[in-house]
Amino acid sequence: MKKVLFGFCALVLAFSCQKKVANEPVAEELSDPGVTMRQCASHEVLQEQIAADPARRQRMQEIEQFTETAIRTGRLVNGQIVIPVVVNVVYNTTAQNLSAAQIQSQIDVLNEDFTNTNADATKTPAEFAGVQSSFGIRFELAAINRKYSNKRSWGTDDAVKRSSRGGIDPTSPTTHLNMWVCNLSNGLLGYAQFPGGSTATDGVVVLFSAFGSRNKAAGTYVANYNLGRTATHEVGHWMNLRHIWGDATCGNDFVGDTPQHNASNGGCPTYPHKSTCAGTPNEMTMNYMDYTYDACMYMFTEGQKSRALAVFASGGPRASFAQ
Repeated sequence: MKKVLFGFCALVLAFSCQKKVANEPVAEELSDPGVTMRQCASHEVLQEQIAADPARRQRMQEIEQFTETAIRTGRLVNGQIVIPVVVNVVYNTTAQNLSAAQIQSQIDVLNEDFTNTNADATKTPAEFAGVQSSFGIRFELAAINRKYSNKRSWGTDDAVKRSSRGGIDPTSPTTHLNMWVCNLSNGLLGYAQFPGGSTATDGVVVLFSAFGSRNKAAGTYVANYNLGRTATHEVGHWMNLRHIWGDATCGNDFVGDTPQHNASNGGCPTYPHKSTCAGTPNEMTMNYMDYTYDACMYMFTEGQKSRALAVFASGGPRASFAQ
């Protein structure tokens, strides 16, 4: 168990993606996807926001203090939270203009992963089965917005979230989770805005070819990240979950029931995968907040659930979603 202390994500680590996924019935897999390293830029985006607005750091500290108090005093939301989702598709090519079926497949994956009804949840080792969790959160597709852009790729400067810069403005971001789907540059799979940021940029951005599941809908998908788990990972950040390795060697994700990891894990590690951190625990490589392939991540924990639900509690940064 880790002692849960306040802090920030420090480093974003990357890993190679090479292994092909077999038995693809309906989807085309990109032969030259441009994704050679898995990257989640949520931490970098947070640091850029803090640099632009020093008060952002204070708000993060206040959110951490609120989260700790909400968990300790049991001020978490009871019952199911329903989150309306607006998907904003900004495309330059036909392949990037995702079908409604592929978009719906991503909503289906989110619903499975956040309620622990995903078929691969049964793969969880017995060691971790006791803390495996359903968040009791349901996602509903509220709208799909589409916009053609002559811009071939997008970065992490949130331009894709602004109509004035060729993207799409968010829709009702205090009550709707906005997800932008586009062609991200530099091998980036996605990034999210942690709670406490501007509503003008709030939401999640995902590479078009990592959005949705090849097992549920036809489309063009990138190898190894084609089951919708990039969005699951990024929505986890949107709910204030940190990378499981704490973005540092033997770091802290502020969750008590996740083992300390040496660093991020790529590919599909074989269980048990030992950490060299204190106590040499087995690493929870199948957790959605690690960096493994989509097919090899399939669980959240009770501690992560408590941390996520705290943001929806009365007085929390996303309380408007639970009203």
